Formats: sequence, structure tokens, C-alpha cells
Amino acid sequence: MSAEASMNPAGLRQPDQRSCGATVAVVARMLADPSYAERVRPRFAAEVLGTHRRLTRPRLRGRLQVPWPRALGTPPWAVTRELTALTGVRHRTRLVRWRRPPGGDDVAALYVGDRWLPRHVVLVVGHDPVRCYDPARGRVVEVDPAALARRRPFGRWTTVWFVLSPSGRRSRA
Repeated sequence: MSAEASMNPAGLRQPDQRSCGATVAVVARMLADPSYAERVRPRFAAEVLGTHRRLTRPRLRGRLQVPWPRALGTPPWAVTRELTALTGVRHRTRLVRWRRPPGGDDVAALYVGDRWLPRHVVLVVGHDPVRCYDPARGRVVEVDPAALARRRPFGRWTTVWFVLSPSGRRSRA
């Protein structure tokens, strides 16, 4: 069963222009923890904004991280740490040209953008076909990696910059 089937993220939109990474982190946690999802859904926007503040602090989960201005969104390394903590499986950030999604029911995030910069974060919630939760739209979209530039499932963003995916090792976090 896909993560998408366990908790429908439809209607959950990012509350501002820069909180897509934090929104992805909150929805990933909602997918992993139904009781959290039930508690958070009525105050979703406040939870996302609080998560965004936490993920962009100089210290995250007891470790220093590279400073990052909140105005630029959520840094990939902060979302990677959050996904690791949520799943118990170490995640890593890879700079890639995305051709295929991670396998099985793995939780993964994609940083997408134009050919110059990453600008948006989406969450892989289903496989075969690939489905991604897009926090800007508040809905799940079907994605054909080979047709990404032609179909534009994420608005004007056509290039996958980073894949935040499990490394296969259990985390100590």
C-alpha cells in the first residue's frame, strides 16, 4: 500500500511562497503517523510555519547546520535530516538528473526548479505510476520522469535538482 493511500494529502497547501520544504516534512510525518495527522490537520498552516522556523535554525536536532535564510525556503540538508528522523532510515541528498523514482514505499522528496536553480519541493507518495504530492497545489499529481519538461506537473519547474532518498541504512537518530 502506498503512503498516499494511508492519508490523503489533498487540500493541504503550503501557507506561503517559501514553505514547500517544511510542508513536505509535515505531510511526510502525517503519512507516517496517523494520530499526528489527525491532530495537525485542523491547524496545518501553523504547523508548517513552525516546522519551517525549526528547519531553518542554525541547530537542528542537536547538530549545527549551514546557515540558510528563511526567505529562500527550506535547505535540502534540513529536509534530509527530518526525513531520516521520521522514518528511522538514513536519507541522503543527491544532486542528480532524475530518471526514476526510489523503489517500494520509500519516502523521498524532490527539489525541482528551472535550469538555473532549485525552487520547489515535492514529496513522492506513490509508485507505478509515480505520484507526487505538490504542496503549492495541495494535491497529488502523476509524474512521468521522461516527460517532465514537456508535461510540467509542477507548474513551470521542469528540472529535478536533488533527490532526498533513503540510503538503505538504519539511522541512529
